[in-house]
Amino acid sequence: MIFPLKELIEYEGNMYEITSAASRRAFQLSMLRDPEIEDNDGKVVSLAAQQVFNKEVEFRITEES
Repeated sequence: MIFPLKELIEYEGNMYEITSAASRRAFQLSMLRDPEIEDNDGKVVSLAAQQVFNKEVEFRITEES
């Protein structure tokens, strides 16, 4: 799987939020050593981005107090 460029180009939301969500998801996947990583030729970031864009995982931005 390659990085989802089509979804990135067509995305109309906040670019910072989607980038942050994909980055955090990539970290989670790598820490959990998710088996999907091997199925994706070890490309953690592209897998995470695909999951975020396809809404396989949900994210929300919270304000710290």
